[in-house]
Amino acid sequence: MPVRQRRTFPRLLGPLLLLAAGLSTLGTTGASGASRPAALRPLGAIVPAPASVTPGGAPYTLGRTTAVRVDAEDPESRDIGRYLAGLLRPSTGYPLPVVDDDAARGGILLRLSPRSTALGEEGYELRSGRTGVTLTAYRPAGLFRGVQTLRQQLPAAVEKRTVQAGPWQIAGGTVTDTPRYAYRGAMLDVSRHFFTVDQVKRYIDQLALYKVNKLHLHLSDDQGWRIAVDSWPRLATYGGSTQVGGGPGGFYTKDDYREIVRYAASRYQEVVPEIDLPGHTNAALASYAELNCDGVAPPLYTGTGVGFSSLCVPKEITYDFVDDVLRELAALTPGRYLHIGGDEAHSTSHADYQAFMDRVQPLVAKYGKTVIGWHQLTGARPAEGALAQYWGLDRSSAAEKEQVAAAARAGTGIILSPADRAYLDMKYTKETKLGLAWAGYVEVQRAYDWNPATLLPGLPATAVAGVEAPLWTETVSESAHIDQMAFPRLPGIAELGWSPSATHDWEDYRLRLAQQGPRLTALGIDYYRSPQVPWAA
Repeated sequence: MPVRQRRTFPRLLGPLLLLAAGLSTLGTTGASGASRPAALRPLGAIVPAPASVTPGGAPYTLGRTTAVRVDAEDPESRDIGRYLAGLLRPSTGYPLPVVDDDAARGGILLRLSPRSTALGEEGYELRSGRTGVTLTAYRPAGLFRGVQTLRQQLPAAVEKRTVQAGPWQIAGGTVTDTPRYAYRGAMLDVSRHFFTVDQVKRYIDQLALYKVNKLHLHLSDDQGWRIAVDSWPRLATYGGSTQVGGGPGGFYTKDDYREIVRYAASRYQEVVPEIDLPGHTNAALASYAELNCDGVAPPLYTGTGVGFSSLCVPKEITYDFVDDVLRELAALTPGRYLHIGGDEAHSTSHADYQAFMDRVQPLVAKYGKTVIGWHQLTGARPAEGALAQYWGLDRSSAAEKEQVAAAARAGTGIILSPADRAYLDMKYTKETKLGLAWAGYVEVQRAYDWNPATLLPGLPATAVAGVEAPLWTETVSESAHIDQMAFPRLPGIAELGWSPSATHDWEDYRLRLAQQGPRLTALGIDYYRSPQVPWAA
């Protein structure tokens, strides 16, 4: 449900950011080649924009004696302290010991407060002054989100893995911040092209910087099945043996998947696994002939077409198969959701589609999970509590939009992923080498400049569960491609999910985004230099 915060600095941020833009070359190498001190970043000049910022007072300067103070009796806050120290040590060169709260004074204090219920599960308060920085949260996830704010308040060079020149200052004042939406996701399609565990971890770390809290993994499609299923082993070993273009493919063992889930949890992200059903299933149909209505397995598929495959809805073995897959996947997934796809089932009749979803949704509940499906699920009978993920376009028919809105009015929650705004695989312009253009070109401003609460006519604002930025991988086959397509659009989608609507302003945002350029570079992210953004030197 949306959490609304009053913006306490309605137009203060713009002038501060103009100042920041003017000082953007400080902390870089000048014409003489000499390194200059980094400029103090105005409090709140980060992405996503905080809900409330009250700047004032002296900044805090990290030094060689700075310690990270944590609650000795809380293992999660200690782990977050270690994470923060691990981020800051390489670039500052400081030891930054993680110590018990009562063992030191000043420095950086991470504090969980049972009285701070208004901050909710992910909110935090950051107070910075001459003697130190205090991060307060009600829950550990809030501390972790606050660490991302603290991190972005420091100069971009803090992200480098070798010692850099300081000073390392955090502007004085107070940030009080809670998310607008509880669901703020990014999807990575590992089916069209396979990505290793380490590549997925790298993306998880990138998402963490922008307070994303859901990692949606598209684990099966026509081109590849990417998760081991003990009761149907050929799904992975045969169905996962290739990918778009005919490459070697790959799949995650159960231990691989557990490691992704563990790593995501350490960044306070919930993994949402997707098994796309009843269409997008050629990899499964090729692996087991009995899943086909005619009993004949099709060949493996390495193209990019959609809509040609379907499980055999009348066969009882279909539901044995789905039950086994969902049971094993649910056992591996501690999160709340199982995504069952449901899009582009063009080879399944409408009656069969409804019958299939009526059989499959109770299986998700049987294993203690909540259904998510693409918005075509609203053309069937969504289960109680289900979420539908809308990927339609501005030009989608009024009837399609109304079908989704009507389901929302009846109680189905909606995740918004409009393809012509939030799909990270769309080309920026016609000159973009990677990506597709069936939904149109999606430059940075278009990806940012929309309001989730008003996107669909007739959709109650209270029905919006959140937003998600999907990255389909027909043309994306390596981490460098992810970097180019996700950045700098992903931070904008993350801001739509986190920041209150009152902060939404393209002119303010493009200046804050411009200041992210050096940070992305320091992180080794080769992002698209959109001409719509005045990138910092």
